[in-house]
Amino acid sequence: MNFLCSWSGGKDSCYAFYKAMQLNYKPTVLLNVMNEYGDRSRSHGIPKEILEAQAKALELPIHFFNSTWEAYETNYIINLKQLTQTFSLSHAVFGDIDIESHRAWEEKVSHAANLEAVLPLWQGVRRQLVLDMIEAGLEAVIVSCNQQMGARFLGKTINESLIEELETMGVDACGENGEFHTLVVNAPFFKNRIDIAIEGTSVSSNYNFANLTLKV
Repeated sequence: MNFLCSWSGGKDSCYAFYKAMQLNYKPTVLLNVMNEYGDRSRSHGIPKEILEAQAKALELPIHFFNSTWEAYETNYIINLKQLTQTFSLSHAVFGDIDIESHRAWEEKVSHAANLEAVLPLWQGVRRQLVLDMIEAGLEAVIVSCNQQMGARFLGKTINESLIEELETMGVDACGENGEFHTLVVNAPFFKNRIDIAIEGTSVSSNYNFANLTLKV
């Protein structure tokens, strides 16, 4: 029952991690894919040192590899196979909710490494899942978002009033359509809070990013 968690640093992967533990799976290692330069995560744009701080707060190892989008799947399977052997894994946990193509891909790469894909949030009601995350004590801040939302949302903490504001704008409460990404800075199962600073913002591919640093 040892599991690897596909770890973005955001609310969905963190909540899936938590729900998998509740189902008696044993957390063993985190996996994060960095960009080709190795300085920040491929999906959320989170600096490596902050992801390492999350892993330390969870008292777990975290494995990184660099990849372009083009080589993403090939590299993912290679690393998944290596980690399966190193940590005697049986399962891989993912935080997707209801996008079938995402689930199909996760099952494909897991099968290639002889792992069973586990999606603890699957088919949950998106808005309710976010409310459940908040109720469970996850503290997540928005670290990237599209131009529909705008840079003013960067650094805001996910709470019920923010969810209502986003839904009024036509933005999905979970950001499941890619509208925004988050960083979890605290949770009841963290050993300590992750203290971050936002030192300005940047724009890449029509997307707004918070320039994050780790407070020491």
